[in-house]
Amino acid sequence: MSKYVDGFVLPIPKDRIEEYRRFEEKAWAIWRDHGALSLTVCLSDDVPAGKLTSFPRSVDMKDDEIVALAWIVYESREHRDRVNAAAMSDPRMAGFDHQSMPFDGMRMFWGGFSVAMELAGSGKAT
Repeated sequence: MSKYVDGFVLPIPKDRIEEYRRFEEKAWAIWRDHGALSLTVCLSDDVPAGKLTSFPRSVDMKDDEIVALAWIVYESREHRDRVNAAAMSDPRMAGFDHQSMPFDGMRMFWGGFSVAMELAGSGKAT
């Protein structure tokens, strides 16, 4: 089975991490109910600011913020497009707007990616 991933990078105020977790849990329920396979959220703890590029630079991270790296896995690009369309039209999305997000959505970036290789503990490509 081929896989497709939507990846996200966003800044989160350190004092809103728990609020962000609750936000993701609510959003994930919608995406899960429409068929997304998995969600992974990672919070930065070792992301030095580079001279040209870096996670902190990519979101204009402030001193009181961390960076989140997250991704949602789908069966394929077509599956992702169907799930996203259904999720965005779900009535539960009415509670999600820029004012209610526990992060600055204007500094978030995202994109869709075809999975080219996935290695497991055995070291063999899957």
